[in-house]
Amino acid sequence: MKTIAQIRERAAERKGGEAALATLLPSVPENAAVAAIPDDRVLSTMANRVFCAGFVWRVIEQKWPGFEEAFLGFNPKQLLFQPDEFWHDLAGDARIVRNPQKIKSVRDNAAFVDRISREHGGFGRFLADWPADDQVGLMAFLAKNGSRLGGNTGQYLLRWLGWDCFIVSRDMAAALRDAGLDIAESPSSKKDLHAIQAQLNAWRTETGLAYVHLSRILAMSIGENHSPEALREYMGE
Repeated sequence: MKTIAQIRERAAERKGGEAALATLLPSVPENAAVAAIPDDRVLSTMANRVFCAGFVWRVIEQKWPGFEEAFLGFNPKQLLFQPDEFWHDLAGDARIVRNPQKIKSVRDNAAFVDRISREHGGFGRFLADWPADDQVGLMAFLAKNGSRLGGNTGQYLLRWLGWDCFIVSRDMAAALRDAGLDIAESPSSKKDLHAIQAQLNAWRTETGLAYVHLSRILAMSIGENHSPEALREYMGE
């Protein structure tokens, strides 16, 4: 295996030096702070990530105030009291992107958030209490129990909520393969994801770096050398 120091050196060379690379690393998330996120903001972020999946993110962001109005501020309990007609009418509501399957996912995820919140004293608290070195387990839980929260959507959800996580992008996976990790080109199996988790856990123990930093350094070390502006826009910073 290549070392994380070697990978970081290559990323720094591509970005114009260590100082330039450091400016592209986001602030370190505090998982404990996620506990304070209200359920409505959790559901809002879930819906945002679901609607952005396979769509132009900029369009969703521009329309988001309309989403907030249409979905009653994403208050889970209030949404769960709405009759079927409310959800049917949303399919024709010009304030949002009218995708029936994704609209249904908001209803399903409202029930998911409400259930977990009642069991754990808040959905944010549930996330904050999840072991930081078991993101793969959390991703599997979200995919199984939530609606349309599998794959990269679940990873971006955690990132947008401020949970310290890695994102298995094409470049990140390519960097791991180049480093010597035996995973598929597009890793999605349990075996590959657990291999990625184990390697990042080892590098985190070695360096003390946050998972988000390890993920970003890997992605910036290979593939197309995106500009800092493009990177920040892509990551919503």
